[in-house]
Amino acid sequence: MQANRIALLVASVVAAVGALLLVLYLRRFEEEASGGAPVKVLMAVKALEPGQLLTEDSVAVRAIPVAYVESRAVRESDRAKVVGLRIATPVQANQSLFWTDLAIATDDRRDLSSLVQPGMRAVTIRAANDDKSFALIRPGDRVDVVATLAPVTPNGEKTSVVLLQNVLVLAVGLETGTEVPTAGARTAGDSRQQVMSLSLNLQEAQLVSLALDRGRLTVALRNPGDLRVTEGMNDLTSSALVESTSRKAIQGIRQSAAAADGPIRLEAR
Repeated sequence: MQANRIALLVASVVAAVGALLLVLYLRRFEEEASGGAPVKVLMAVKALEPGQLLTEDSVAVRAIPVAYVESRAVRESDRAKVVGLRIATPVQANQSLFWTDLAIATDDRRDLSSLVQPGMRAVTIRAANDDKSFALIRPGDRVDVVATLAPVTPNGEKTSVVLLQNVLVLAVGLETGTEVPTAGARTAGDSRQQVMSLSLNLQEAQLVSLALDRGRLTVALRNPGDLRVTEGMNDLTSSALVESTSRKAIQGIRQSAAAADGPIRLEAR
């Protein structure tokens, strides 16, 4: 009898453990099938217009499976950092709040460190002496970064590489605010405006450092509503410029021939 009781007890314990493991497995399976563990992000409870201050009562918290959370989404843990900022782009009611929806500074100038998003770094690049494009860009804009690299070998060609896309500008010179500078406040020749601070992660910062060591960087200004990233961009060499010019010349000859309604004869001299 004693042996039967022990066997029954062991069987009961094994059955309980098995049931517990089954429940845990089913819960994990259900969680993975639904997109993973929920992540709390901020959402707008009402429509928000550009220039409007973000207040405590204008946002709420919603839980979204981690697989469906965009990296631009503002987490609940960052609530204190975004309340008081101005809205940069329209946000619809019940829409998740993104970092790109926010002006990165209030009207007053803020310390650059306070504008750096969690997990990111502020990396400063300097424009070439003849590059005046930085004077046309403001904090809060988004840019693509193109690197022109020197040849590796003496007989090699320069290479143009699309290094980074859709990068947030944190500061231009000493400006960290998003207000348009007053007339005369910024000039293209001002050396302070020849530097730009970008929001990058550590790996992107490494790429920029390597690119600066081998060549120069150019920034291409994006439309603030265009967040697309173009995949599969090919690097271009100096010969691609010559080939492009040749193709345009041939195309021009063909268009001239069509306009003249007959072939164009080229005579050697």
